[in-house]
Amino acid sequence: CDRSHGEGRWPMARQGSLSCVGVGMVLGAHLAPRARSLIEQADVVFCVVSDPLVEQWLAGMNADVRSLQDCYAPGRPPLDTYREMQERVLAQVRAGRRVCLALYGHPGVFARMPHEAVAAARAEGHPAHMEPAISAEDCLYADLGIDPGRVGCQHHEATQLLLNQRRLDPSAWLVVWQVALAGDRRNLTRGTTPAHRALLVERLQRDYPRDHEVVVYEAATLAIAAPRIERLPLSALPEARLELQSTLVVPPAMPLRADPVMHARLAALEAGACAMHTVTAPL
Repeated sequence: CDRSHGEGRWPMARQGSLSCVGVGMVLGAHLAPRARSLIEQADVVFCVVSDPLVEQWLAGMNADVRSLQDCYAPGRPPLDTYREMQERVLAQVRAGRRVCLALYGHPGVFARMPHEAVAAARAEGHPAHMEPAISAEDCLYADLGIDPGRVGCQHHEATQLLLNQRRLDPSAWLVVWQVALAGDRRNLTRGTTPAHRALLVERLQRDYPRDHEVVVYEAATLAIAAPRIERLPLSALPEARLELQSTLVVPPAMPLRADPVMHARLAALEAGACAMHTVTAPL
């Protein structure tokens, strides 16, 4: 081994690091400049992406791109898959390499493993961070013309909504993620049955009419493709064509209802502020 430049000491091992980045939804169109720089400057890039074309595109930015798709296997519990992915990534971080983990969409949205990998790397003393990116949610707002600040927007994962006592507000937008997996308690990698989705409809009918129009949405992943925006009555959801990337969007079913008590209290506060201003105003 070579000694460091005339200092008479062995060179210190370089500390490994981890950067988790998202490539967005549309191939080549959503990658942010900082995320691109992290991909290009990494010693090794691991990727979990939705299409082999994306892997080839990443390979054009870095000579060492390694897919983690082979961690998936039919019948294998997802937690085992995620643990293997995380260990592959962290092994390179521990070896002192600059590691970039690239995922489709946003690296922290419906992606458990990147959060845990960042936390584990930091716990071991390695620099680690996550870069924000364009997700399916961002595309949804743009494609459907939804402003979440107008009447509010609530988000739930389909199975979590079924299995827990959640209070829905039918005066706000409702976004139900992973609707094709509604009722999945065994972490399947394929969709559940129409009977499972009928239970979801039954749950939603507590707050929405059966004939209420809902939207099955899928973001486009190629610049030449269009998003899927299929409108149908809530009652038709069990038999609808649903893919793993399908999202259910439920428009508001009723207008916002004013709270007269809070209106009165705010009016009193404003009146008091005006009176105070009048008393203290200079002559």
